Amino acid sequence: MDEITYRRPDLLDEIAKEPGDTVHLILIATKPDIIKQIPLYKELKARGHAVLLGHTGQHYDENLSGGMLKEFDVLPDFNLNVRGTMYEVVSQIIGRLGYVLNELRRRKKPVVPYVHGDTTTAMAASNAGFCHGFAAVHVEAGIRTLTPDYEATSYKLQATSAWDIEGWRNFLMDKKNWKRGSLEPYPEQFNTRCSEAATGVHLAPVELNREFMLSEGFPDDRIFVVGNSVVDATQEAAESMAKSTVFERYPMLESGDFVRFCIHRRENCISEKRFLSLYRAMQSLITDGRKVLLISMFQTEAALERFGLKNEITELTKKFPTFIYSPVWPGYRDVIAAMSRAAVCATDSGSMQEEMNALGVPCVTLRYGSDRSESAMAGGNLIAPPVDDALVKKIIEFAWDNEEMRKAPKLYGENVSKKSIDAVEEVLAKGRVFRTEEEKLASVTGT
Repeated sequence: MDEITYRRPDLLDEIAKEPGDTVHLILIATKPDIIKQIPLYKELKARGHAVLLGHTGQHYDENLSGGMLKEFDVLPDFNLNVRGTMYEVVSQIIGRLGYVLNELRRRKKPVVPYVHGDTTTAMAASNAGFCHGFAAVHVEAGIRTLTPDYEATSYKLQATSAWDIEGWRNFLMDKKNWKRGSLEPYPEQFNTRCSEAATGVHLAPVELNREFMLSEGFPDDRIFVVGNSVVDATQEAAESMAKSTVFERYPMLESGDFVRFCIHRRENCISEKRFLSLYRAMQSLITDGRKVLLISMFQTEAALERFGLKNEITELTKKFPTFIYSPVWPGYRDVIAAMSRAAVCATDSGSMQEEMNALGVPCVTLRYGSDRSESAMAGGNLIAPPVDDALVKKIIEFAWDNEEMRKAPKLYGENVSKKSIDAVEEVLAKGRVFRTEEEKLASVTGT
């Protein structure tokens, strides 16, 4: 496989010589992967395990990958260098990672792949592992979208004036007012379900994720509620915030009182109705004189071009000095330093919902539902369905520096990487991560 590049030519031979029966393979591809997987990689290294760090190459530029890898002071051991459309990326990950796994198996080294969340890499890499009889460790397992039961409430997806936002928050805090079954975000909900089927150790962030997996038939003794490793990365970044230069570049942010917008989900960026409802809400806040930070990603830029808004948004930056329109920042400590000052975060990102909970910043989720619904049930997150710009704006204004939302309990634990590797070691002490039916029965009957 000439497309794969290795940190050194004898890498696989060297890792095969290391003591121990297992190679732990941490896989990264996107910015959230790096944030959430590197703490586990460092924990494995600290414990002396044979561990490889593999990069698929999906996020390969400085803003999305390079800068963060430098900040975390890690270097991937190999890169699959995948490129192309979604189906091409999926097939390349399965084929190229499958080759690496086969080379390790040929050297008589079983592999435990660690995949993260609802990413394309999680779906494809867990598939590649399963083809070789290597079950994955699924970091951030059990993520499922819940949607508020709009049909059972007076909160209809129409007349804005009918919405009492305090009442809406109370409605969202009641677990019984949520419904299962959404395929959004797309394709993330597909990815996480596929990953689960090839997983031998499910590392669930919260009890709600465990409930989902139990209802779907996954074995109780392989589901561990450990929290979310984003809190380890957030804590590390917070401890080094003094090194951040973000306020030198954007001095307006230092005094806080701003909203961070990020709109990047495919379902929001492909639908003109959805995107315009979110964009116009943001535009209205800007023209009101509010401080607004827009972090523009690939899908955001594509939508601005698709719907003829590039010139308009450029003019907004010229006319309103309180509006910052920026590409993704390469450094994680810059993100945490800035967001610790924010009044509210308006986002369709899953990870941002977790980070805002960790930082105690009010969050508004720009979707019909959420795959982090526990944060809304806890009171720190509000759903703003992308159906009406006036409604979206009203919800953001309610959440702006909302003290009650800031008091929402922290949900995602502490020392998560340690708990996660403890769970993996507990499983490995009893046998393989991949478990046959007779092995499963033996663990129950003791025979």
